Amino acid sequence: MRGKMSRKGKSRKRRKSGKPAAANNADIQRNAEPNSVPGDKPDTKHGASHGGVVDNGSAERHGDVDTDQNHADKTDTCHNEEASVHDNDQLDADTDDEGIPEPHDEGVKESNNKVDIDTVSKTNGGAHSDDEKAGITDGAKTEKAGDSAEQNAASAAPVIEELNIKTAKPHKLPKWARISIIVAVVLAVVLAAVGVGVWSYERWGRITVSVNGVEQQVHSETTLGELMRNNDNFEAKPGRLLSLSGKVLKETGGKPVVYTLNGQKIKGDSSADKSDNAAAGEDENDDEADATEVPANLESIKLPANAKITVKSGKDVTEKHTAKRTMIPFNVVINGHGVIQKLRQVGKEGASEIWTGQTSGEKVDKNVVEKPQDLIVDTFSPKPANRKVIALTFDDGPSQYSGPILDILKQEGVKATFFDIGTGAAAYPQFEQRMVAEGHQVASHSNTHPDMKKLNPDQLRADITQGFANIKAASGVSTKMLRAPYGNFGADQWRYTNGLIDSNVIWTIDTKDWKMPGAPAISNAALSKAYNGAVILMHDGGGDRTEDIAALPGIIDGLKAQGYEFVTIDQLMAMNGQ
Repeated sequence: MRGKMSRKGKSRKRRKSGKPAAANNADIQRNAEPNSVPGDKPDTKHGASHGGVVDNGSAERHGDVDTDQNHADKTDTCHNEEASVHDNDQLDADTDDEGIPEPHDEGVKESNNKVDIDTVSKTNGGAHSDDEKAGITDGAKTEKAGDSAEQNAASAAPVIEELNIKTAKPHKLPKWARISIIVAVVLAVVLAAVGVGVWSYERWGRITVSVNGVEQQVHSETTLGELMRNNDNFEAKPGRLLSLSGKVLKETGGKPVVYTLNGQKIKGDSSADKSDNAAAGEDENDDEADATEVPANLESIKLPANAKITVKSGKDVTEKHTAKRTMIPFNVVINGHGVIQKLRQVGKEGASEIWTGQTSGEKVDKNVVEKPQDLIVDTFSPKPANRKVIALTFDDGPSQYSGPILDILKQEGVKATFFDIGTGAAAYPQFEQRMVAEGHQVASHSNTHPDMKKLNPDQLRADITQGFANIKAASGVSTKMLRAPYGNFGADQWRYTNGLIDSNVIWTIDTKDWKMPGAPAISNAALSKAYNGAVILMHDGGGDRTEDIAALPGIIDGLKAQGYEFVTIDQLMAMNGQ
């Protein structure tokens, strides 16, 4: 490679000088002749191109010189310089190949490669500053270090010297250094990749969730528990345990924090149990810190994208307590006056309480915790307008006298109401059944015919209850209508039977047949006192009722003659307000 470049350099040198290499060597020989005559003109063709003037008399000015010896020495020097020029040509070739532009002026080309030695010798005997300007090689500098005669002879024969400019070879790094560089590059690439990955994860590995209506960004792997822990439950706290008077017994003894995810309530598994125990007054080992912890089951709930979460504080809980209860009786309100007493509203007892806290021991009078509700009875006597109605009623049956009375009613086509004794219904169920079958109304006259004002509440309720049961068993009819024996049924009886009966029916015309005054007296009492809406009292049991059987046909015919229409009690009640 270098040989090729040397030949290339020589050819380029010949192109630059415009002469063959041999001619240049001849010029060097002529310029180096020691016997040049003083005063001869310099070779302008060559000397001008090198920028120097040859002084042929310089050798005489410096004394006697052995021109033969100098010529020989100079010849050797020239050969050495040719070798140097040859190397420089190779360098020029290398330099030209690298793209250095060539000068256009031929004289300038030669001056860049050769130096007029005579000019150097004229300037301060070959000082080092001139050497550096001319670019003198190491061989020329050694020649100038000789004796002065040789220097003078050399100055009389100038030599063109080419600059030896060599391009430094690149320094090859040691193997360990190259390995270190490779490792550093690999590490840089890896770190860059990791950084990009982390950035991408931070940038793209996030989701949006909404907590109590406020959106925020979280990692896609975030759990509900982690979100709550990192944000201190969004300031939501468990409820407190309060005493009966409202004092705080424990900050975290109430209901747990309430979590919802996309509208579905999520029950915790730690604080909830503790709050329940607190409400029950149980010992919780006073570990308040545990109650504020995020429930463990929330840690397994991974948040979906666009999750809607709500977090609310738990409710306060009042400590458990015992209560001393005092009942408040209800009032009985009987409105108006009339033959029929109808229950409008059952009574309800109220209550007052004194509470004792199981945890604090506090006693608190809660006063009335339940207000009493009055029992209300409306009394009335129906008198329908533009009508004449009257009701026949029979007490104390059934008995052996009930059959003949039913026959008369059937013959007359009249409907009546029978207030029967429970024991009698049980004894004569056939009559009970016939009454119902023929369109008559059956109701209760107690079970054993007691004076109900003389019975205590339990006795009263027992008798009434049994009477209804026997009638139902005999007739198949359920009723809550009562006619109290002797008519003795006041506010207390209403209180005791609260809701057991729904109505109590009295009478307005008493025939006093129980005194057995005779059939005409019984009939006269009924006919003389009759009025629209009147209720006539007679008996079909409880004694000898032959007078009632004898008086009944005349009473029916007489009332019909007066224009009365016979109705049952239910029918009469339905006419109230008409």
